Amino acid sequence: MTDTIKPLTGSRSIREWLDHPVGGPLLRGMLTDAGQDEAALKPIEHFALQQLVELGAGQFPQSLLDHLVLEANGGVAPGDDSEADQAGAQTGPWAERISAGRFDGQTVIVTGAASGIGRATASRIVREGGRVIAVDIAADRLDALVTAHPQAEIVAVPADITNDDDIARIVEAAGSRIDALANVAGIMDDMTPLHEVSDAVWTRVFAVNVDGMFRLTRAVLPSMITAGRGSIVNVASEAALRGNSAGLAYTASKHAVVGLTRSTAFMYAPQGIRVNAVAPGPVATGIEANFSSELGAQRLGPFMQMIPPVAEASQLAASITFLLSNDGTNVSGAILPSDGAWSVQ
Repeated sequence: MTDTIKPLTGSRSIREWLDHPVGGPLLRGMLTDAGQDEAALKPIEHFALQQLVELGAGQFPQSLLDHLVLEANGGVAPGDDSEADQAGAQTGPWAERISAGRFDGQTVIVTGAASGIGRATASRIVREGGRVIAVDIAADRLDALVTAHPQAEIVAVPADITNDDDIARIVEAAGSRIDALANVAGIMDDMTPLHEVSDAVWTRVFAVNVDGMFRLTRAVLPSMITAGRGSIVNVASEAALRGNSAGLAYTASKHAVVGLTRSTAFMYAPQGIRVNAVAPGPVATGIEANFSSELGAQRLGPFMQMIPPVAEASQLAASITFLLSNDGTNVSGAILPSDGAWSVQ
């Protein structure tokens, strides 16, 4: 394999770019200009460089990627290597495969649908035939989701799940039939241990991660009870399985999600309602973890060095949609680690 056959494009992995005699110096130079080094890319080096556009929160725009590709190829735009890209995708660690018709005729509410895991989940459901009620506080990014799927049935509902009036609007938008609910929306804490946790952080984290999930699920359940069927998937976290993945507020909130999941699965099994949770490990999303505690950084830091490679949001969507769909038949009350084996360390 030669570089003339396989030019450097945005579809090539970050590792391929760093190992390339021309692409490597270019990418390292870009990192230096941003005050970083290649260690910052280590957790996602298996990702295509193109994914930095989505993950970079504006710091790595498409125009910069296009400039890097031109420079890496001597100022000449490489030809269409979509066939090679497809081949690479099929042999790489992850290739999404759509199950056509899996959600035909179903209405599914997805929270946190404007970005990350929620967006990937909403996208997969509509491509598999479902109608999605896409919920998020970011109206502009919900609009972008709708635009990205012009043939799909997506009802964008800009809403805050901590607000009862907004919850009522979500249920109204869904209509009389709600087949499934994906509770994806969540926020991180500031990695503080108990004696340093502020009331503001504790209240906010629980308001979104627990209270909002509880209230929306409570509002959705009557429709499922009437129908005698339904599927709910709650997004927990690796922090729901251990004590060394986050600060106290986030860890406690995600343990609460596990309790909510198990109790609800038990209570509503006779009504044909399945309730499960997915516990993600490291995932490339817009959620940032900031250390506001010296003790938190000191205690958690060594364990953060042991995390497996960062997963793509679409990989979590695969786990979530499996449990949401009829493929998850007979599975209820389960807490599924989707974490690259982090939970067995």
